[in-house]
Amino acid sequence: MNNQNDLCVLPEAEKLPTDVKSLEHDFRRYLVHHLGRFLGCNPHYLYEALSLTVRDRIMTDWRNTWLQHRRPEQRRAYYLSLEFLIGRALGNHLLNMNLSGEIAEAVQHFSQSLEEIQSREPDAGLGNGGLGRLAACFMDSCATLKLPVVGYGLRYEYGMFRQRIENGYQKEEPDHWLRDANPWELERAEYTQIVQFGGHTEHFTNRHGEPRTRWLNTEDVLAIPFDVPVSGYRNGVVNTLRLWKATATDEFNLDEFNAGSYPESVAAKNDAEHITMVLYPNDSSENGKELRLRQQYFLASASLQDIIRQWELIHGEDYANFAAQNVFQLNDTHPAIGVAELMRILIDDKHLSWEQAWKITSDTMAYTNHTLLPEALERWPVQLFERLLPRLLEIIYEINAHFLKQVAIRWPGDSDRRRRMSIIEENNGKSVRMAYLAIVGSFSVNGVAELHSELLRKGLFRDFYELWPEKFNNKTNGVTPRRWIAHANPEMTALISSKIGDEWISDLSKIEQLKPYANGNNKTFHAQWQAAKTANKRELAKLVKEECGVDFPLDSLFDVQVKRIHEYKRQLLNVLHVIHLYNRIRHGDTTDWTNRCVLIGGKAAPGYFMAKRIIKLINNVAEIINSDPEVGDKLKLAFLPNYRVSSMEVIAPATDLSEQISTAGKEASGTGNMKFMMNGALTIGTYDGANIEMLDAVGVDNFFLFGLKVDEVEALKTHYDPQGLIAADEDLKAVFQLLESGHFNIEEPGIFDQVITAMKDPHDPWMTVADFRSYTEVQQHAASAYRDRQHWTRMSIMNTACSGFFSTDRTMQDYNSDIWKLSPMDLG
Repeated sequence: MNNQNDLCVLPEAEKLPTDVKSLEHDFRRYLVHHLGRFLGCNPHYLYEALSLTVRDRIMTDWRNTWLQHRRPEQRRAYYLSLEFLIGRALGNHLLNMNLSGEIAEAVQHFSQSLEEIQSREPDAGLGNGGLGRLAACFMDSCATLKLPVVGYGLRYEYGMFRQRIENGYQKEEPDHWLRDANPWELERAEYTQIVQFGGHTEHFTNRHGEPRTRWLNTEDVLAIPFDVPVSGYRNGVVNTLRLWKATATDEFNLDEFNAGSYPESVAAKNDAEHITMVLYPNDSSENGKELRLRQQYFLASASLQDIIRQWELIHGEDYANFAAQNVFQLNDTHPAIGVAELMRILIDDKHLSWEQAWKITSDTMAYTNHTLLPEALERWPVQLFERLLPRLLEIIYEINAHFLKQVAIRWPGDSDRRRRMSIIEENNGKSVRMAYLAIVGSFSVNGVAELHSELLRKGLFRDFYELWPEKFNNKTNGVTPRRWIAHANPEMTALISSKIGDEWISDLSKIEQLKPYANGNNKTFHAQWQAAKTANKRELAKLVKEECGVDFPLDSLFDVQVKRIHEYKRQLLNVLHVIHLYNRIRHGDTTDWTNRCVLIGGKAAPGYFMAKRIIKLINNVAEIINSDPEVGDKLKLAFLPNYRVSSMEVIAPATDLSEQISTAGKEASGTGNMKFMMNGALTIGTYDGANIEMLDAVGVDNFFLFGLKVDEVEALKTHYDPQGLIAADEDLKAVFQLLESGHFNIEEPGIFDQVITAMKDPHDPWMTVADFRSYTEVQQHAASAYRDRQHWTRMSIMNTACSGFFSTDRTMQDYNSDIWKLSPMDLG
């Protein structure tokens, strides 16, 4: 398609056959005639040939869905996110298209294993953690619910980084996930957009006497779109994720080259391509901050220009109904610059008045907040904005002026409130508060768990809530059951479906029909449930052995904490407990012992010293424990390197105990907790984030709750005395004696001093020491519970049966009913 015939209706394309013989034929054709390879070649080409075979069978539905999106009366939503952690695509499409059996049989005829071919697909390096995985789950559910939603993101050449562990330390390596190309993407060069940076502005009056602004002498970058299909679950819907690649307008300066200046001849190309070269650059340096801001504006500008282009193809330059038919969901503050960019397009390019443009902008933008940490709310120096985006800064100042007038009218004379609420922060050099820009420019502001949303209203955004209570709402997160049960855990999926049918896969509320099977009288079902869990544990044990060299006995309690390494997520508390268990074993305190395998995984941001030192501590403790013959199989500890989506697909089905132990009031929601719950793991967790709603769903008898609550954390801050707590607790004192004696770092003296000092600091915001006693006691309760396998199995089944609320299908239905107001597509 091109701009001219974008709306043309071609004759209906016939769907390609999906019988085994046809799949065999196309697989061989792609391998031999398209790729020029043969059986016995590098296995990557087998994956590529199979992916192209499957992609062909998506195309007709993809085209038909796109035509539905383009119907003039169709209201559409656009999900703007700097991350989409989609993982591997092949298996997900096979599940959604109900093709797994036929494809497996087809490749078997070539003496190939579908599982082996699938393993050759790299994890798409388009995200970092929970934020990006949530966006991917959202897209999956929107397609399954037939909602006309397009995702917009960046096509990073390199993912965040590949994590390698060397002598216990995290080492970062480039994650060149696109090295061998991506068979799932389609380049749409005809829809290329131009994004401007730098330059200066010029204000003038047009011939009608109207004030206008030009943005001149800019450094322009091309945004080239690549489309990725997002298939719905067996419903013929294939939505689109559009990813932007940055490249130079003039790739090669011949004059510079002829003059012998070879680096300078390609400088513009290199500078442009840096924008989408690496996911989320380390912003601890000035260059890193600039590149990150460039990425955010590049995403917002290219996406909004593209949406305006599509609008004008159908409606021309009539924007009267634009807000009625379009809504933009801003995934955290990263795309918040979109508020100012839409104003720029409508005022400077489309010549609407300020009032018309603001009405459209504030009626179409919706903002999701994902953090309770004030330091995580982005602020950009005004100086940087002025140099990089001068026109956008002018618009932000004007937005702020209009806004502060509203504040002054609502609270006359309250200059302190105006200072607090200003989009421009004046302290320590002026900066732009991106979260405030998003709130001011949006008609909806939502948190992602009930507690999180309440704390936003009472804390971070209290002033804004008092001004606009109607804007604020909650949308508790979820995860897609297709990826996280049906695809990741096929044995348990088959077992559940044998009892309650398979409608739960597309409507997880029906999973509650499993509750009667938790009853201890269903011994056969319990045995089958345990067998499925053991099979999954065998796969995880294999992965741990391959990646870590540690043996995990299958009859042990598999205790897992996998997530980004951060002090508030408290991997340190987990390590303290492991050291406590180790100390018990060394002192012969093993009466009524439960063997335990502890797995920790996650990446630390490259510039985050403390997180990286925590990884080192975990690995040093693991080395001591795993090599101690007195410990044996009683306790194992492993740190899984390079944690990613495909790893989680093995980990979640195998986990017995899920660690969700953040300091209360710090975790916005969490989604790993939901993946574990769906797969029958029990949660040990604080009263924080979505843990609270999980606890409500499953009941206190099926959840291991511990620790301070939010109000207790706040109350303790005034008199927190970690050293006194250590002195008063013999177990905790013993743990710190081992740490401080250098038992885990004999050959590296002092390397953990800063970690120890931080935990003993009375101003430690994470209060790791404060929760140790409660955590240890509840861990002992969990260990005792695991020894009663019948009772544990009942609790495991109940967790799965009560997980229906945590499907992103429900989350997306909530977004749609309260914010987007979309009509599901009718594809006949």
